[in-house]
Amino acid sequence: MIIYPAMDLMGGRIVRLRQGRFDDSTTYSQDPKTALGCFADAGADWAHVVDLDGARAGVPVQHDLIAELAASTSLQLQVGGGFRTREQVARMLDAGVSRVVIGSLAVKQPELVQGWIEHFGPERLTLSLDVRLTDGLPLVAVSGWSDTTGTTLWDAAASLPSARHMLLTDIGRDGMLAGPNFELLDEAVDRLPHLRVQASGGVSSLADLQRLKTDGAIVGKALWEGLISLEEALNLVDA
Repeated sequence: MIIYPAMDLMGGRIVRLRQGRFDDSTTYSQDPKTALGCFADAGADWAHVVDLDGARAGVPVQHDLIAELAASTSLQLQVGGGFRTREQVARMLDAGVSRVVIGSLAVKQPELVQGWIEHFGPERLTLSLDVRLTDGLPLVAVSGWSDTTGTTLWDAAASLPSARHMLLTDIGRDGMLAGPNFELLDEAVDRLPHLRVQASGGVSSLADLQRLKTDGAIVGKALWEGLISLEEALNLVDA
């Protein structure tokens, strides 16, 4: 399993949102470049970086900062936040980022995103599918989680057959430190064997990481709140 230590950036500072709400955030004092250095020192190979300003604006806002971070670190960066055009994706990849995360657009315009996957290659893009459980169905939410579509996770994944990486978030677990939705994640691993699933939302302990069957796990708030040691987490999954 790949551990993706995560940091969300707003105005150049590291923050964490509670269930995606911009009005319910915690700001951390560490500098983003220093944080990446700490991730690397702990033994990480990847980091997950989100431009929250870009996610809110619907266009990348902190490109220059993220490009600077990519140039300053040996880590491979997976970056999301507001990507809406092929040119924006290309510019980010050209800046040294390893993968760009595509969220709402993958559901709203799957044919467009399918074309991007074919153009850039399946290793350069990660789908981000955020779901809200409704009557037992994992329905995909878009537009910063404000709108729940009638599209199920399974239909959304089927509409992008060339995709290889998928970040899956149960909105109800994000930022809550209540543990991942193991049932949903296990089902995704079983039903979508062509996708390398990254668990996102709720990881709060080493035991959570041990229980996951996914290819990867995003670990954010638990790291920043000191509930998980990144070095211990990496040693656990490498054992």
